[in-house]
Amino acid sequence: MKLPPSTIPDELLRASTRRHFFKQSGFGIGAAALTGLLNDTLFARDATAAANPLAPKAPMFPAKAKSIIYLFMAGAPSQVDLLDPKPALQKYDGQNVPADLMKGERFAFIKGTPKLLGSPYEFKRCGASGAEISELLPHVQEVADDLAIIRSVHTTQFNHAPAQIYMNSGFQIIGRPSMGSWMTYGLGSECKDLPGFVVLISGENQPDGGKACWGSGFLPTVYQGVEFRSQGDPVLFLTNPAGVSDKTRRDSLDLLKQLNEMHLASNGDTEIATRIASYEMAYRMQSSVPELVDIAKEPASIHELYGTEPGKKSFANNCLLARRLVERGVRFVQLYHRGWDNHGTSSHDDIVNRLPSLCQETDRAAAALIKDLKQRGLLDSTIVIWGGEFGRTPMNEARNNSKFLGRDHHPRAFTVWVAGGGFRPGISFGKTDELGYNIAEDAVDVHDLHATILNQMGIDHTKLTYRFQGRDFRLTDVAGNVVTKLIS
Repeated sequence: MKLPPSTIPDELLRASTRRHFFKQSGFGIGAAALTGLLNDTLFARDATAAANPLAPKAPMFPAKAKSIIYLFMAGAPSQVDLLDPKPALQKYDGQNVPADLMKGERFAFIKGTPKLLGSPYEFKRCGASGAEISELLPHVQEVADDLAIIRSVHTTQFNHAPAQIYMNSGFQIIGRPSMGSWMTYGLGSECKDLPGFVVLISGENQPDGGKACWGSGFLPTVYQGVEFRSQGDPVLFLTNPAGVSDKTRRDSLDLLKQLNEMHLASNGDTEIATRIASYEMAYRMQSSVPELVDIAKEPASIHELYGTEPGKKSFANNCLLARRLVERGVRFVQLYHRGWDNHGTSSHDDIVNRLPSLCQETDRAAAALIKDLKQRGLLDSTIVIWGGEFGRTPMNEARNNSKFLGRDHHPRAFTVWVAGGGFRPGISFGKTDELGYNIAEDAVDVHDLHATILNQMGIDHTKLTYRFQGRDFRLTDVAGNVVTKLIS
């Protein structure tokens, strides 16, 4: 039946109002009720969080540290040649590995019965702690009393990409947030002009795990790592296009912000808050980043300490940048230096030629970072981590009867060192058996390491969660224990 003309506007208004109500209620009364039961990360947070998702957040309990610098040696350094001396390997060098160790084992490349391989390098007791460190790391030897050397780390993965992703996210498959993302999600960042999570890359190439190593997974993308480049523009697409003035850029961003805030208010999508924060951060970075990366202004004594050469792509430059980043309040800085995959198929990947060159590229700067943070009073509040994704076998790989010495992937035992941030200095923790094959004492799995690092940042790893696909996820998933023997 056709309504009288005078009643049409009222009817349309009532229909429009009903449609608007149900849309704003989450597509129905049931959804509106369900909103109160779901984690608030699925909907708009309070106004402050929406305006700046990276705003500093209080830790769950008093923290020992407030920043992390993670020196990730992609490719897996050989622990038995650098940080876990094994005299028995020298004694039995060239002999077949014991049969009981090989039973049921699988390797990435070793075939048949491999032979034990003693390290060609001498170890020295260093500092008051007497920590044994290889001659390949003379500068790290100098900071031995600042390190907690963990010789009993183990992982479930023995191929590079899944192992790197596992070491960073606690899970071997792409899609989970990295540790840096969890850290900025949980604590925000104290620096408003730079990302809370910065990634710096040197060495042969990107890590095998790719950008998933610093991805945010199912967390809002504002928490993912931002890669800074050592050459050219530090951050791609940061500078204004030709013909666009600063005022035009500012006016454009203000308009976009208004439109995005209207959209955010209407549907509560956290990715809109991420978009707003990203645009504003990019604008501030146009002035903050050029000043940050201008390491040429550092005094000559600092360049001598690190071995830096401004303008070059190097691990040393990245270590100095890492110090400058944490000085400015950046929460998590991760350096990747790839090339440690020393299989021994040629002189380019063996432990006689390539391993020493990798140590020369990284040893001085890693030790300098510890010294520099310490002299500035920053080491107490900064955790520095050094390590790879797994270890190397105590046997020679001898792939295709290669005459070059090298070691296969070894997930059962490897070494990580940690300094600062309330970790006990000058200790060697955990033990492997006489051949360095299995852990003999104080095993530390990847989730334990993550739990302990989070603890030092004032976070209970069991309570830092994010609801996704119907359940609460965390960095340590359903595992992990704080290793109390490692912390002060």
